Amino acid sequence: MSYCFSTTLDYPLDQCKEKVLEALKSEGFGVLTEIDVKATLKAKLDEDFYDYLILGACNPKMAHKALLAEDKIGTMLPCNVILQRKSADQPVEVSAVDPLASMQAIENSELGSVAEEVQNMLKSVISKLN
Repeated sequence: MSYCFSTTLDYPLDQCKEKVLEALKSEGFGVLTEIDVKATLKAKLDEDFYDYLILGACNPKMAHKALLAEDKIGTMLPCNVILQRKSADQPVEVSAVDPLASMQAIENSELGSVAEEVQNMLKSVISKLN
């Protein structure tokens, strides 16, 4: 089982980010966190890295359902979506976590149905980018 869904976009990184934010919003997600890995590695380690953004996406309704089903599920929230471009001549790859894969170790059928709902929403986000 794959642990993410991916697609590629041939736009500048900033434009790709805007498209991802719009697609997430259309499925009820907001972004709680944004980590610019390239900038962080440069600032903390003085290491050069390629463009790599991590967006911590959250659908409040689904997060609430998940927390009611499993009180420690917050250790796996929010749902991460990444944007990466390894070189300027390549497209931006956008990947979203597969919540079913990440929650496979938790034996809770109620949580499984929530994860399946979120999986469908994140698949829809990725498909809207094509």
